[in-house]
Amino acid sequence: MLLPIPALIGPEDVAALRAIIDAAPWEDGNATSGHQARLVKNNRQLPEDGAAAQQAGQIVLTALASSPLFIAAALPHKIYPPMFNSYSGGQTYGLHVDNAVRVKAGTDWRVRSDLSMTVFLEDPAHYDGGELTIETRFGAQSVKLAAGDAILYPSSSLHMVQPVTRGCRVASFFWIQSMVRDDMARTSLFDLDQSIQTLATQVGQDNPSIVRLTGVYHNLLRQWAEA
Repeated sequence: MLLPIPALIGPEDVAALRAIIDAAPWEDGNATSGHQARLVKNNRQLPEDGAAAQQAGQIVLTALASSPLFIAAALPHKIYPPMFNSYSGGQTYGLHVDNAVRVKAGTDWRVRSDLSMTVFLEDPAHYDGGELTIETRFGAQSVKLAAGDAILYPSSSLHMVQPVTRGCRVASFFWIQSMVRDDMARTSLFDLDQSIQTLATQVGQDNPSIVRLTGVYHNLLRQWAEA
């Protein structure tokens, strides 16, 4: 599933978040990279254990908790604390696949990365390049969204950030462990949920068919959920 989530974070919260992270010290993005990532990654990153990343990350987490679309699509069990990166002056992140398991530094807390998410935090008119290119079975999809918009996609996907040739691309990124590990099952549940919501607006939430379909949804979730 490749799903845009428009206006995940509103303009006022984007501005507040940017004020926090823009004033903070940044480091080489490879400070937390493994060997393979170091070969293709060239960016800057906010130290994930710093106060700025934690404060700004809370804004992102609050927005996620308030997004019915995100909850329905991701069915989140665990969310890795949001991180922040920037690209400028030709910086890029070449083709790669995210690690299957993300371990929080200095702890044994870990997340299986079923889904990856990028939240764009800069007006796309302010920079050239920087598209998130995601390989899918239908070909490569190029994503460059408005500040506050997000894209959710399988962590198993090959993806890259195109070189930024003008201005600066700023984003938050993180990983989600879903209650439903299988992407096809999770996508089917999302499609069923969205269809139920659409039909409910037409015939009413208490319509017997809607009640039965809702039961089907929850029984499938009960069968597939690991949490």
